[in-house]
Amino acid sequence: MAKDVLCEVNSCKYWAPGNACNASSIYVVNNRNKQASNSDETDCKTFEPKM
Repeated sequence: MAKDVLCEVNSCKYWAPGNACNASSIYVVNNRNKQASNSDETDCKTFEPKM
């Protein structure tokens, strides 16, 4: 499993300085009806907006 997960979405509540993700787990889904072939075809469902 990945040790260091990077994220540039600083509007997410799990974003941490240095573009780190401090979520305890990450959930990524395919956003197409077919198998994803690149990152544009996936979405991070872990995202939650900062309050």
